[in-house]
Amino acid sequence: MTDAQVADEQFLVLVNDFLASGEIPDLFPDDEVENIINSVRNEVKGRGLVDSRETCWKFFIERVRRQLKVVLCFSPVGSKLRVRSRRFPAIVSCTAIDWFQEWPQEALESVSLCFLQETETVEDSVKDSISKFMAYVHTSVNEISRLYLSNERRYNYTTPKSFLEQIKLYQNLLLKKGKDLKAKMERLENGLEKLKSTSAQVDELKARLAAQEVELKQKNEDADKLIRVVGVETEKVSREKAIADEEEQKVALITQEVEQKQKDCEEDLAKAEPALEAAQAALNTLNKKNLTELRSFGSPPSAVSNVTAAVMVLMAPGGKIPKDRSWKAAKAAMARVDGFLDSLIKFDKENIHENCLKALQPYLQDPKFKPEFVTTKSLAAAGLCSWVVNMVRFHAVFCEVQPKRQALSRANAELAAAQDKLASIKAKIARLNENLRKLTAKFEKATSDKLKCQQEAEATACTIALANRLVGGLASENVRWAEAVKNFKQQQSTLCGDVLLITAFISYLGYFTKKYRQELLDGIWKPYLHQLKVPIPVTPSLDPLTMLTDDADVAAWQNEGLPADRMSTENATILTNCERWPLMVDPQLQGIKWIKTKYGEDLRVIRIGQKGYLDTMERALAAGELVLIENLEESMDPVLGPLLGRETIKKGRYIKIGDKECDFNPAFRLILHTKLANPHFQPELQAQCTLINFTVTRDGLEDQLLAAVVNMERPDLEELKSNLTKQQNGFKITLKTLEDNLLSRLSSASGNFLGDTALVENLEITKQTAAEIEEKVQESKVTETKINEAREHYRPAAARASLLYFIMSDLHAIHPMYQFSLKAFSVVFQKAIERAPPDESLPQRLLNLIDSITFSVFQYTTRGLFECDKLTYTAQVTFQILLMSKEINTVELDFLLRYPAQTRVTSPVEFLSNHSWGGIKALSSMEEFRNLDRDIEGSAKRWKKFVESECPEKEKFPQEWKNKSALQRLCILRAVRPDRMSYAVRDFVEEKLGSKYVAGRSLDFATTFEESGPATPVFFILSPGVDPLKDVEKQGKKLGYTFNNRNFHNVSLGQGQEVVAEQALDLAAKEGHWVILQNIHLVAKWLSSLEKKLEQHSEGSHQDFRVFISAEPAPSPESHIIPQGILENSIKITSEAPTGMHANLHKALDNFNQDTLEMCTRENEFKSILFALCYFHAAVAERRKFGPQGWNRSYPFNTGDLTISVNVLYNYLEASTKVPYDDLRYLFGEIMYGGHITDDWDRRLCKTYLEEFIKPEMLEGEFLLAPGFPLPGNLDYNGYHQYIDDALPPESPYLYGLHPNAEIGFLTQTSEKLFRTMLEMQPRDTSVGEGGVGTRDETVKALLEEMLEKLMDEFNIAELMAKVEERTPYAVVAFQECERMNILTSEIKRSLKELDLGLKGELTMTSDMENLQNALFLDTVPESWIKRAYPSTASLGTWFADLLTRIKELEAWTGDFSLPSTVWLAGFFNPQSFLTAIMQSTARKNKWPLDKMTLQCDVTKKNREDFASPPREGAYVHGLFMEGARWDAQAGIIAEARLKELTPAMPVIFIKAIPADKQDIRSTYRCPVYKTRQRGPTYVWTFNLKTRENPSKWVLAGVALLLQI
Repeated sequence: MTDAQVADEQFLVLVNDFLASGEIPDLFPDDEVENIINSVRNEVKGRGLVDSRETCWKFFIERVRRQLKVVLCFSPVGSKLRVRSRRFPAIVSCTAIDWFQEWPQEALESVSLCFLQETETVEDSVKDSISKFMAYVHTSVNEISRLYLSNERRYNYTTPKSFLEQIKLYQNLLLKKGKDLKAKMERLENGLEKLKSTSAQVDELKARLAAQEVELKQKNEDADKLIRVVGVETEKVSREKAIADEEEQKVALITQEVEQKQKDCEEDLAKAEPALEAAQAALNTLNKKNLTELRSFGSPPSAVSNVTAAVMVLMAPGGKIPKDRSWKAAKAAMARVDGFLDSLIKFDKENIHENCLKALQPYLQDPKFKPEFVTTKSLAAAGLCSWVVNMVRFHAVFCEVQPKRQALSRANAELAAAQDKLASIKAKIARLNENLRKLTAKFEKATSDKLKCQQEAEATACTIALANRLVGGLASENVRWAEAVKNFKQQQSTLCGDVLLITAFISYLGYFTKKYRQELLDGIWKPYLHQLKVPIPVTPSLDPLTMLTDDADVAAWQNEGLPADRMSTENATILTNCERWPLMVDPQLQGIKWIKTKYGEDLRVIRIGQKGYLDTMERALAAGELVLIENLEESMDPVLGPLLGRETIKKGRYIKIGDKECDFNPAFRLILHTKLANPHFQPELQAQCTLINFTVTRDGLEDQLLAAVVNMERPDLEELKSNLTKQQNGFKITLKTLEDNLLSRLSSASGNFLGDTALVENLEITKQTAAEIEEKVQESKVTETKINEAREHYRPAAARASLLYFIMSDLHAIHPMYQFSLKAFSVVFQKAIERAPPDESLPQRLLNLIDSITFSVFQYTTRGLFECDKLTYTAQVTFQILLMSKEINTVELDFLLRYPAQTRVTSPVEFLSNHSWGGIKALSSMEEFRNLDRDIEGSAKRWKKFVESECPEKEKFPQEWKNKSALQRLCILRAVRPDRMSYAVRDFVEEKLGSKYVAGRSLDFATTFEESGPATPVFFILSPGVDPLKDVEKQGKKLGYTFNNRNFHNVSLGQGQEVVAEQALDLAAKEGHWVILQNIHLVAKWLSSLEKKLEQHSEGSHQDFRVFISAEPAPSPESHIIPQGILENSIKITSEAPTGMHANLHKALDNFNQDTLEMCTRENEFKSILFALCYFHAAVAERRKFGPQGWNRSYPFNTGDLTISVNVLYNYLEASTKVPYDDLRYLFGEIMYGGHITDDWDRRLCKTYLEEFIKPEMLEGEFLLAPGFPLPGNLDYNGYHQYIDDALPPESPYLYGLHPNAEIGFLTQTSEKLFRTMLEMQPRDTSVGEGGVGTRDETVKALLEEMLEKLMDEFNIAELMAKVEERTPYAVVAFQECERMNILTSEIKRSLKELDLGLKGELTMTSDMENLQNALFLDTVPESWIKRAYPSTASLGTWFADLLTRIKELEAWTGDFSLPSTVWLAGFFNPQSFLTAIMQSTARKNKWPLDKMTLQCDVTKKNREDFASPPREGAYVHGLFMEGARWDAQAGIIAEARLKELTPAMPVIFIKAIPADKQDIRSTYRCPVYKTRQRGPTYVWTFNLKTRENPSKWVLAGVALLLQI
């Protein structure tokens, strides 16, 4: 079980019980317990034991204990293990501890050597040196890490695992780089080889070309001969073809003519067709029957006989018309009916004789010769009639057609002859064509041979040309590549050393800043390489980046948004080359922005704890994707442990996530990212990952801001610059690609590549492009120089902004609430540029820009700082600006901040303390301050006047020292008046930056509100007595956001209000409402959810959506819980009471307005008392800063007290005729303000203020509220504000009724804190191995022994009691003191002895012992001693010396129990008991009642030494000091204090008891006595001291007597 798996300390309760007893209570349910008991029962019996439940269970547990192995792996880093061992003792007492120490040098060397033996690529001679170097790298990084921690407070760890990873990376990189180098060399050598072979081939090619040219000539002649033969044959074919064409035309004409005639014939014949058909139809009507019938006619009618006669005429053979055409002859003709019918059908209708036609005419002309008519007589006769008529008709047509048919027949004969002729001509042409084809084929072959030969000759010529072009074109490459090969060979010889350095670079340098990287690489590692006995060959001025990346990669990264500075390039190089998962520390989110752009869609972005993030991870593992886990906290989810350690199982195919075995694809990559500015990752996590510090650098940011400022001032320039940069980056990438293409083409070209024209042309294009690009690069360099010149004018503005950002981001060292993001800063920066007044002159515009940027950032930052830190920040800004412009000397600034005063010097002048003189002496050793010490001694009077003036920072310095620079004057003042340094630094800031940087008025909320947005919440850092949310409500009302409108949600967190808050946020983001989340510091566990919720709503929510958050700051940095994300992105506003009377008075008056002043009818009284109340409010609120001298306890007076008092004033003035001063004072002092007050002395102070400020005299003439500040007359509202500005004296304790000494103490502390904080904010630069201080344990041991030696034995109470005859009140006091002293000294001895044993290792160190050890080391009084001791504010050394003095005093008193001549009142645990004893002894002596007595104190004029014996009654006491005033011994009264005398000692006081009624309290001041300057709970008694002044003066001055200072 490892540390990482202890997600909750409660786990260890179980582990502790388990280790101690072997079992975990209630681990098994009852039924399982029964099963276990039953299953072991037989074995228990077998051992001869009683098988009771208890025995069986015990037997089972014993077996578990024997067989179970428990291994705990806990990290010793930090206090975690120590604390756990105390809380859970079994972790230590029930385990065997095996503490793994850091590996010594020898172990590192032997392990690395062992691994190197397996590495074949390294020569054996250097293996030993390499192992030494690896070990040295590891140890040197450890040393620098310690320095890094002390200077930068960043934790960088190395572990043996980091060392093993270094060895593994070395082996892998060596292999990879070796292969790469070999491949590069091969490619280049191949290229060179090709170029060499090209030159050799050129001569051979020339010879081939000559032979080809002879062959070509012969081929040309052959082809020419053939071409002539082909010409003759072609001519013949052409002639014949012409004849054939003519014939063909003739045939076509004849064919056309024949076709026309045929058509005509057919048309005419068609006309005869109906007659023929009609004759046929007529014949069809005849048959044997009706013909027989016709024959049977005896004497037919004439119509019938005419028909038969006509038939006979028509059918007369040969045209011989018969004479006998009678019926009889007809009958004879028709004798054979069949034959007759047949003759009719076969009648030659086409050849009817002319005679027959003539003879027929008379018949045809007969009107009765019509079939229609004849039908009436005989059907057969009608048929014959019809036949005759139609035959004649047919013949008539046929006779017309006949000539045409004959013509057609002739034409056909002609056509046949023509076609025969054409066929014979065509046959002849075919023969000729065949002949020609053969000839042409011959010719074509000859031509192609000739062409081929010609092409070959041309190709050879072309190849020669190409070869020349190639050799000529790549001449520069030839030289360059040869040089490169030489370099690569050189590199090959130094590869093992170069890779060694880059391995160390990747493995160890990622988390360091630029300075440390350079120091390690150039200052520590490289020199060591040369010191080795067997030196490792290494490139002399090796830059790791050139080995790991090239210009093209860097250019691509910059195009993807990586900042262009060296540090970022190194980071990207480490990220892309490391083998462990990279972990980016990226508070400004520049790295993650680049990663997201670089990988785009291929990147899986997840967060730990996000819903389903493990599923995404699982899928990515299987698919071999790239995963980015963003926004990591300091600890990781233990589930991801195996993944971080790359602990694969089953031959590297699976990895375990939780209980699940997930597929592991070797292509999987993981990038981790945190936006924590200074995370403290545990060593085991740092060993598993490569930490890379992406924090923006000052130069990097300056360049980015320069781009931003130029973009706004000269967008044309910036666009040009941006395009140029992209173009140049593009060029670099293109050039690299071209070179690669060129080489790969050359190397992949096989065989006779010279024939490959495309290759050579491509090479030429590549060369040409490269040349063009080179030219463009040169052009753009010129352009870039011009642009850069123009841009450089604006650099001072960017440099100033970058400086301001870094000062701002360093503020978190002062308070963890001060977190600012670069994103928010950029917005302020841009708005500042927009706001800067324009100017035609560039230098003036630049000054305006710088001023606007400085002031905007100053305003943005200061509104989120506590008052006490504002001056620190402003001073830091001023000093850094002056350092940057080299206006101040770093040595002088260092003196001012460190104040390295010389010790053990004695001041020769009474107005300077030894400490101040030590500072003067230290200054005098510097050239600029030579003789300062002599001048002060020589002109002591003038210097005394200067040093003791009230505001020396405003005075002129004596002698020529007034001519010194402002910083030099500050240094002198730091020595002589440290208490005035806050004012002096403020004046310095005003002088250097301007008065607006020290003005106290805060920004109004409305202005701040304008800067907020859905992604920019407003965060109020709360202070007691101030409610900033009223401003939000007021602004909301103005803009229409109220509870009643349901668009204003106010959630006060705590008690399960988280759900309500989340619902309010979701609704508000959607609808555009306002949400107030109050006191978020009460819900620590929910804050990460709130951070995610706010981030989620920062995009895509309603533009009117606003969030206002309030939280109290944590009391210490360790208990700070507000997430960085919430603080960074919000506008922080500290809402605390203003400081200084000026600001407080304005703020008090700001609660009212002109209407308030006019509301009362008694305007004069109302205004006067209201102003006095405002002054009173400002005085009581601001008096807090004077510590216990101001108020015994701190009270949360707030503006509500003031506004309600004004309401009471208004009501009382309206209701009564006279001003009821007493009533008003009572209401204000006892109720409104007095309601807060719990201490009686504070109540007196409050009452006294009111008596001084609100009394009838305020309306009668001039009435002073403070020296030099009269109550104003009747003015309007703005008039009062103006009056405060004009009339209020500068800030001083007088304004509160206090003496200037009152602020010396707190001002000195404030100044010390100011310089201490600023010193911590300076860039640290301590070197390793400083100071010969012993270890912590040694220091403590020496102190412990010294204390034990000096401590005396305890008082023997029994022995002392035996000495005393009478137990007087004084004796009782002595006994009580001795008892208390015994209790304290025995505790001191016991605890010291115990610690001594603990340090020797004889006792286990407990937390009490550890606390004691810390206290002794830090010179503070341990807690256990304080509990048993008396109140004290001293450091341990002083406290112990004081303790020894007290013991001596007690010993002296208990020697004979006679009262000392003067009693040291401060030496008592309980001084009250001694003062009471004085009263008791007097009461007993005089038999007075004790409760009616009081103490009277008379201050004598003598000191302790002047008294030899005690008084008869009462006692003399010494050792008291007065604070706030001094005692004038001559006059015997309280007097005004002297400047710088903070607590003058009192003379001896004679204290005696008197009856209370005899006490004279006229002209006395009731002065409280306290044990320490803490006052309050250390109150002892009240002494009445004489005064001539009004006692109220001393009340306001906070005058008191102190027993210790």
